[in-house]
Amino acid sequence: MQTYKFNSFWDCVVQTHKNEGIKGFWRGSLAPLASISLVRTISFSVYTSSLGFYKRGIRKVVGEDAARYQPGTFPHPSNLAQYFLSGGTAGAVVSVIACPFEFTKLSSQIEFLVKQSKTEGKQRDDFARVYSKVKGAGTLESAKRIVEARGVRGLYSGFHLHLGRDILGTGLYFTMYETFKRTFSSNEGTSHLAIAASGGLCGLLSWAIIYPIDSWKSIYQRKILSTPAGEPLTSLKYPLFHRRMYRGLSVSMARSCLLNAIFFTSYEKIVRMIDSSVD
Repeated sequence: MQTYKFNSFWDCVVQTHKNEGIKGFWRGSLAPLASISLVRTISFSVYTSSLGFYKRGIRKVVGEDAARYQPGTFPHPSNLAQYFLSGGTAGAVVSVIACPFEFTKLSSQIEFLVKQSKTEGKQRDDFARVYSKVKGAGTLESAKRIVEARGVRGLYSGFHLHLGRDILGTGLYFTMYETFKRTFSSNEGTSHLAIAASGGLCGLLSWAIIYPIDSWKSIYQRKILSTPAGEPLTSLKYPLFHRRMYRGLSVSMARSCLLNAIFFTSYEKIVRMIDSSVD
C-alpha cells in the first residue's frame, strides 16, 4: 500500500488474492526471511555491546552512572541517552545489511503488479517501459536484474533514507522498550505480561513515528525502479508528512505490536533460561 495504487487495505487484499492467490501475500518474502534472523542477531548484539561503551562515555561527560535506575520508576535522562545511542548504533550497522534485502523485496513485489497491469491492458506509472521485458518476478530474479542494470551499488539505492530510518527507528525502539520495561517492573522483577506489553508498545509507537520516513523511502526506491538507469529522478510528489505517507499505517502498527510482544516475551524467556543454566 505504501508504494502501489490500491484504494484501501481491503482493496489491496482483494486484488492480491484475485491476481496471485494465497501465495501473493508472501511475494518478496524470501529476502526478509533470509535477512531477519541475521539482522535481529546483529542488532541485539551491537545494542548490548554499545550499552557499556555509552555508559562509560556518559559517565565521563555528566559524571553520572547511565546504568542506574529504580524498578517501577521512569528512567533517568542518562539512561534514555544510553538506550537511544546504543539503539541508533545498532540501526546504523544493520541498515548496511538490510538495505539490499528490502530493496530487492520491493522490486519483486512491484514487478508482479506491473506485469499484471500490462496483462490486463493497463499501464501504470513509468514501470511499463522499465519492465517491458520482465518474465519473472521472483526475489532472486529481481536481485539479478538490479545488479545487471545498476551494479552492486544499485542494491543500496535509497540507502541514505534507509540509514536515517533505522538510526531513528531502532534508537526509539530500544529506548521505548527499556523505558516501559523498567517502568512496569517492581522489586520482584518484571512479569511476562509487563515484557509483552513493553514489546508491543515499543513496536507500535516507534513504528508510528518513523512510518512516514519508511513510506518516503519506499516511494523514493519505487521511483528508482521506475526510472531507467542513467536517467535523472523526478522529485517526489508528496512532502514527508503528507497524509499519503500514512497509508497502511494501522495494519503495520497492529503487525508490529503483535510481533514485538511475542518476540520480546520469547527473547527475555530464553535469556533467563540461559542465565539460570550458567548459574
